[in-house]
Amino acid sequence: MGKLKPVSPTATPREKRRREKPKRPVLDGSLSDSSDGIIAAEDVRREKPSNESPQGLHQSDDGDSDDCTVSSEDEAHDMISNKNDSFDEMESSCSFQRHVTHVLANDEVNTSVNQKSKFNWEIPAEGIPKSKWVGTGEKIKGASDDPFVNVKGKLKDHWQKILSDELNYRSRFFSLCNSYRDIMHCNKKPFYRKGSKVDSSTMDAYLMHALSHVHRTRDVVIKNDAKLRNDTNTDILDDNSYCDQGFTRPKVLFLLPLKSIARRVVKRLIQLSPLTQKKSVKLYSNFYASDIIVASPLALKLKIDGGEVTKKKGRPKENDSDFLSSIEIVVVDYADVISMQNWSHLHAVLEQLNHLPSKEHVTNVMRIRPWYLDEHARYYRQTIILSSYLTPEMNALFNGLCLNYEGKVKLVTEFTGVLPKIQLEIRQVYERFDASSIGESDDARFEYFCTKVYPKIQESDAGGVLLFASSYFEYIRLSNFLKSQDASFCRIGEATSQQDISRARLWFFEGQKKILLYSERSHFFHRYKIRGGHHLVIYSLPGRKDFYPELVNMLGESANPRCNVLFSRLDLLKLERIVGACSARRLISSDKDMFVFC
Repeated sequence: MGKLKPVSPTATPREKRRREKPKRPVLDGSLSDSSDGIIAAEDVRREKPSNESPQGLHQSDDGDSDDCTVSSEDEAHDMISNKNDSFDEMESSCSFQRHVTHVLANDEVNTSVNQKSKFNWEIPAEGIPKSKWVGTGEKIKGASDDPFVNVKGKLKDHWQKILSDELNYRSRFFSLCNSYRDIMHCNKKPFYRKGSKVDSSTMDAYLMHALSHVHRTRDVVIKNDAKLRNDTNTDILDDNSYCDQGFTRPKVLFLLPLKSIARRVVKRLIQLSPLTQKKSVKLYSNFYASDIIVASPLALKLKIDGGEVTKKKGRPKENDSDFLSSIEIVVVDYADVISMQNWSHLHAVLEQLNHLPSKEHVTNVMRIRPWYLDEHARYYRQTIILSSYLTPEMNALFNGLCLNYEGKVKLVTEFTGVLPKIQLEIRQVYERFDASSIGESDDARFEYFCTKVYPKIQESDAGGVLLFASSYFEYIRLSNFLKSQDASFCRIGEATSQQDISRARLWFFEGQKKILLYSERSHFFHRYKIRGGHHLVIYSLPGRKDFYPELVNMLGESANPRCNVLFSRLDLLKLERIVGACSARRLISSDKDMFVFC
């Protein structure tokens, strides 16, 4: 059998699949097979490269073995259950079946690609203050009395049993996920806040949705297998109902930033699985034998780029991203933490999804869904992005790489700001500079600092200038500029050694250095309390709103604290979170360039 090749969009199913004797497929999406499993692919929390691949990160924190096989009794029980319940009737009406059996015409594809997303409806976001869901396409109906009406029986019973008192918000977000639309939820509580009910509820909801999708996929395959065994004369080339698979087995991808978060997700995934299958879940299996992949963007990027080194020959392995060719649900959780690492890794991984595989894998070609062969899989893929705040990069990714034909849903929040959290009386002077586009904003910001702000710092004899930069590139650019000016400064970044950090903090506190350059990533990872500051200069506003009052409150020991903030009209998202939506709109639309908050 030769390599799979792209086919013409107008080709018939018979032309797309070679005629061969029907056989029981190996790719069955099952959670109750000895070769099934979940890959818990975790990686380091920063953006520094690691030589370990997702498969190499198999050591759990508690040392317990999670590798178990399933008895044939469980599989037989599942198959009998599928025959005895009203399977056909449920399948024809459930959102899963409606989503995967829809035939997407070429003109629909062109329309969805070329047309910009326009949110044409909105509904209240219950449980989230001052927020609403906006979306494209057909308006989502109100919450059902039973959000799990189309969920498989044993899954539904298990969830209602273990979540009997906590189903309210979980069921609402599960219903949203079950619509199979792309979702952008950027108002989660930060993971480091204890007792975050909304955060855990959101995680439970998308895990339940993923489990439901995997079980639905598996049940369809088992049902078709049984039909083919009972009727050996069936020609599956003439019946698209037997097209129930993709090029490869993995169907769900969880992209997470930290090992601790990945461990929480995997443990909760096991807890949400029915009791009859908790010995049937196998962790750390091979990619091509897995239903669900849990990984960090960095680990997958290294795997895709062939970053592994063979032990014997010491040369890179062949690039391999075929295991991402049939992903149908992608969940990017804690996207704000990923932005503190390296956003380009996430973007690179998502760009590799749903391409035609480079070589054959153990799949019954005649049972591949037509929209995989038409290279339309990206339009059926559901992408769920979860974060505690929104950035332009997240917006660009959501608009550019999320092309689900079902439509999009996005959470919009009216922020009140964090200025009341400032514990001292201080004049906060906001200075606006002009930037006509995002591409020019970095240079315009740097020029404004060099010509308007730094000369005043240089002329002043007073020290204690805490200079804050939100991005790594701004941090490096400012460091090089201060070096070129022979300025008296020290710096603390995420890559600074502990010895240099202690020395810089001491020099700044004692006044031996006039300026301390401080990065947002360093504050995110370490939360240092910088002492000795009298003048806070925020070169660029922090993305995480809680950091702003933390930085300003560092000047609490100063007798004459001052604060200057640089911003442009392109910083609206950050301004809304810090000064509030109403004040942010005034700062952007006003004819004046300088504003004061006290």
